[in-house]
Amino acid sequence: MSVPEDSKGRRRWKPPADVENVSGRTMQKKEKVKKKTLSKSSRDWVDRQLRDPYVRKAQEAGYRARAAYKLKEIDEKFHVLKRGARVVDLGSAPGGWLQVVIEKGAARLVGIDLLPIDPLGDVTIFQADIHEPGMTEKLMAALGDKPTVVLSDMAANTVGHKQTDHVRTVGLAEMAAQFAIDNLVKNGTFVAKVFQGGAQGTLLEMLKTNFDDVRHWKPPSSRTESPEIFVIARGFRG
Repeated sequence: MSVPEDSKGRRRWKPPADVENVSGRTMQKKEKVKKKTLSKSSRDWVDRQLRDPYVRKAQEAGYRARAAYKLKEIDEKFHVLKRGARVVDLGSAPGGWLQVVIEKGAARLVGIDLLPIDPLGDVTIFQADIHEPGMTEKLMAALGDKPTVVLSDMAANTVGHKQTDHVRTVGLAEMAAQFAIDNLVKNGTFVAKVFQGGAQGTLLEMLKTNFDDVRHWKPPSSRTESPEIFVIARGFRG
């Protein structure tokens, strides 16, 4: 199923128009779904959401997206989020990762996305393009100092061609990595989504040149059929 993308090619999910009443916390309303005539792709999406235990867990816990559990699991394994951290979240919508960072006791947190994000505590949120002139300076001013962690869950819209999807998503990860290298404090951490495949050479070279420890990992909450994995880079050399 096609997923809308922003001007930088980043995948920004919203449910199909004919299943708009079953997104987020309204997923429980099966009755509304049954009363509609759905396309096959929409029926498949609804069935997957209704069966997904992480969707139910996210609803019960009040997370804005099931993706929150991916960051929670990454942190449990690699300890990337420290109390008092200063964090920049690139591509933050709808805000699930921001919620997890708040729970972990970040001192300062800034999110940015082209899509609107509902207000969330003391988080500074920009609805903007990271490439806008002066945008990096605005993020750093809002954060108050260099970030200790840069996060990115950005992914390009899939077109159904595995290698193309992979290359486009790795391109976004490279952009996020360059932002991290330009702005992280010494010994800082970078986490980003990539797709499995053979086009990660430039990204890995960037990270291994600038970080002491670089790992790939697929969290348990990442769907088995999804090609996504996450790169975790720790010990920024500055």
